[in-house]
Amino acid sequence: MKPGIHPENYRIVIFKDMSNDDMFLGKSCANTKDTMKWEDGNEYPLVKLDISSSSHPYYTGKMMLIDTAGRVDKFKKRFAKHAEMKNTATAAKKEEEEGGEEAAQ
Repeated sequence: MKPGIHPENYRIVIFKDMSNDDMFLGKSCANTKDTMKWEDGNEYPLVKLDISSSSHPYYTGKMMLIDTAGRVDKFKKRFAKHAEMKNTATAAKKEEEEGGEEAAQ
């Protein structure tokens, strides 16, 4: 490994899976403002995770829909607008073609 490219400030932190409240201790250099007391009575920095091995479908064998910050709803709204624009454009093109056929007759 190249010297000097890896952080030196690793410390013990609590990782918390926000989807199922599973927690575990590990080492990290991630910056965090939150702290939490662990089972041993010590207070450690808290790193919040959206997904971990305790909630990931690969490890659990169950498919779960994890919607963090309404991302699925945002996508559906954007897709609905896109589909609406496409339908409007298709309808206008169809009307234009029908109007051209009537004029030719």
